Amino acid sequence: MRVFNFQKWNQIVGWSVFVVALTTYWLTVEPTVSFWDAGEYITTASNLEVGHPPGAPLYQILGAFFSIFAFEAEQVALTINLMSVFASAFTILFLFWSLSLLLRQINEQEEEISTALGWKIIGSSAVGALAFTFTDSFWFSAVEAEVYAAAACIMSILFYCGLRWQADMYTPRGNRWLILIAFVVGLSFGIHFMGLLTIPAIGFLYFFRTTPRVTPKNFILANVVVVAVLLFIFKLLLPWTLKFFSAMELFFVNTLRLPFNSGTIFAALLFIGLFYWGLKTTKAKGQVWGNTLLLCVLFIFIGFSSWLMLPIRANAGTVINENNPNNARELLAYYNR
Repeated sequence: MRVFNFQKWNQIVGWSVFVVALTTYWLTVEPTVSFWDAGEYITTASNLEVGHPPGAPLYQILGAFFSIFAFEAEQVALTINLMSVFASAFTILFLFWSLSLLLRQINEQEEEISTALGWKIIGSSAVGALAFTFTDSFWFSAVEAEVYAAAACIMSILFYCGLRWQADMYTPRGNRWLILIAFVVGLSFGIHFMGLLTIPAIGFLYFFRTTPRVTPKNFILANVVVVAVLLFIFKLLLPWTLKFFSAMELFFVNTLRLPFNSGTIFAALLFIGLFYWGLKTTKAKGQVWGNTLLLCVLFIFIGFSSWLMLPIRANAGTVINENNPNNARELLAYYNR
């Protein structure tokens, strides 16, 4: 039986699907500002200003990058619309790779993929990805300056990374995918919170991979656990961190009479020291899972660091400065809307 070079053709067809999606969206992109929030996003992105809470700082940073390719002011809206075009095309690419990976896992009993089976997997993945390319709601978001295209891209990347983690879970370096997932989760806070909805799906990938026999009892328990992880990240980890920074700022400024932002700087240095100590200790004691979980939390914070743009630009006194999140206390209120 002839051996099929699956990886080669999976890459070729995947990028071909990407080109089809990119071409489709580029030809139909909005030439200027569309309705609703698009005008605000274009303005705040092109000038790095502060939009409505809970904000989209990473989206604005990326939008500012795309806007530099405008040759004149009239093209700024178009260039930021093109960011959604690229984000949506990458969504289709990662959707294709996720589908091919899922179908490959269904046929994992086959050590070597035959030509017929390989083309069935790749062809089915292409059909699924291209079908989603032309769906009405997704196409609508793909051609205008809205956060939903970028958020969909984040979700597709997260799910693909989850599938890769599931496949490599029992390999020596398999947990690197989990750390990458944590980083992308942190990035999602800078675009739209809907990206967090991928967390339960990734949790179930872990559950079905590690559970030999699924029962109603452990399935219900898995539902509770994945929702708890989602709520921990969304409602506890980051809000409590912002509350701690806010409390330190109030204490240092109001009680100790130190300059503004001194409490924030102290809290940041304390966090850096705690992470350094924790990572060093868990590594020395050989606590692999403890070290991995600490790295995951650290990389969530690194991804979340795009939020630093908000107080930086709020203190710069931008023309659009909604809610004025110029310190840790106001940033917490901004997060909670």
